[in-house]
Amino acid sequence: MEGGAYGAGKAGGAFDPHTLVRQPHTILRVVSWVFSIVVFGSIVNEGYLNNNSEGEKFCIYNRNPNACSYGVAVGVLAFLTCLLYLALDVYFPQISSVKDRKKAVLSDIGVSAFWAFLWFVGFCFLANQWQVSKPKDNPMNEGTDAARAAITFSFFSIFTWDYMDPSQDSSMPYAPYVEPSTGPDPTGMGGTYQQPANAFDAEPQGYQSQGY
Repeated sequence: MEGGAYGAGKAGGAFDPHTLVRQPHTILRVVSWVFSIVVFGSIVNEGYLNNNSEGEKFCIYNRNPNACSYGVAVGVLAFLTCLLYLALDVYFPQISSVKDRKKAVLSDIGVSAFWAFLWFVGFCFLANQWQVSKPKDNPMNEGTDAARAAITFSFFSIFTWDYMDPSQDSSMPYAPYVEPSTGPDPTGMGGTYQQPANAFDAEPQGYQSQGY
């Protein structure tokens, strides 16, 4: 079991790109990567409006620069994180150490949960600031589609990162590997049969030879 933990028993195999791209975990990484581009790209390109009277740009989300900064920062960092763990997916089959594989799996689980939380905060923050934005700040409705897109894909990103848990998918290259049990199941209960400890411990009963 130790040799097969986290797929270590299958380490050293040739990299198969076709298998990698068909895995749900990899697909979620790519989808999350695209969502992050949509979020920070929408805010960078159309999230700042020109103020003719003041001659300065302001954030479309209720003139709150923190809202735009948060959306851009989370989007860019999520973009880089997706690339990092996509590279880890490619390199992972070459890792033969069980401890290193376990560290990679645990870090992936922790990072996925952390980013799901950050996207949840970002969605709530952007949606709230968008709701309280004043129409007089943007009478021409410039960039409204981009602002809504950033909010929408922030919401979608919560679920793509939340479901990005390698421990839930046995098809992943580094999902915990469990060796199948060998032989039939004598109990018929789906468990492993074990001989009772005292099956052969009792003294034989019945006829005993007598000395004459």
